[in-house]
Amino acid sequence: MIGKITGRIEYRAPDHVLIDVRGVGYLVYCSDRTLAGLPGVGEVAAVYTDLLVREDLMQLFGFTTLAEKEWHRLLTSVQGVGAKASLAILGALGPDGVSRAIALGDWNAVKVAKGIGPKIAQRVVLDLKDKAPAMMAMGGTVAQAMGDAEAEVIETPTPRRAPVEAPNASAQSEALSALSNLGYGPGDAAGAVARAAGEAPDADTPTLIRAALKLLAPKE
Repeated sequence: MIGKITGRIEYRAPDHVLIDVRGVGYLVYCSDRTLAGLPGVGEVAAVYTDLLVREDLMQLFGFTTLAEKEWHRLLTSVQGVGAKASLAILGALGPDGVSRAIALGDWNAVKVAKGIGPKIAQRVVLDLKDKAPAMMAMGGTVAQAMGDAEAEVIETPTPRRAPVEAPNASAQSEALSALSNLGYGPGDAAGAVARAAGEAPDADTPTLIRAALKLLAPKE
C-alpha cells in the first residue's frame, strides 16, 4: 500500500500530476483544490495517497492532509460515490467544508460539487452524519501535518508551497472537545461548532465555544 510519496512534479494535467520519485514516475489524481495547493513543475511535492485497485484499473489519488484522505475513504464508502465523485466533493468544499456540511445535514452544500445530484448528496449526509464529529476532532490534529513534515529532498533542495488548510481547524477540534466535556452529544456539538465556524471562519477556540453554546441553549 502506497501511503505517501515525495518527489518532483514532472508535469501537471487538469486532474492529475506526474511525480518523479528517484526515477519512478507516479500518476497521482487530485481534486481541484489539492492541485491548486501543489507547487509548480520542477518543484518538490509531498502528498498522502490512496491506491484504488480493480481488475482493469490501478489509480493513485493524492491529498495534502490526512483529514482529506480520510474523508475520501469515507465518501467512497457511500453507495454511488466513486473516487471521481469524492474528489469533486472535496474539491468543491474541502475537508473542513465536508465536515461542516455533513454535521449540519446540509446536503445542498454537497450538491454543488460537479456531477453530484440531490439523491447522492442526501445519501452522503445521511450515511456519514455519525462520522462528522470524529472527523472534526481529527482535523485539529492533522491540519498542520504537511506543513510540519519535512519533505524528503531529492538532489537539490527546492522550496514547496504550503497546503491550503482550514484557518480554524484546530479551534473547531478544541471547541468540540470542550462541548463534549460539558456533556453535549457528539452530533449536537458538531452541528453547533460547524455552524459557528461557518459564521466566523477565523474565530478562535473561546469564540467558537461561546457561539456554539448560544446555539445549543434551550429556546424559550
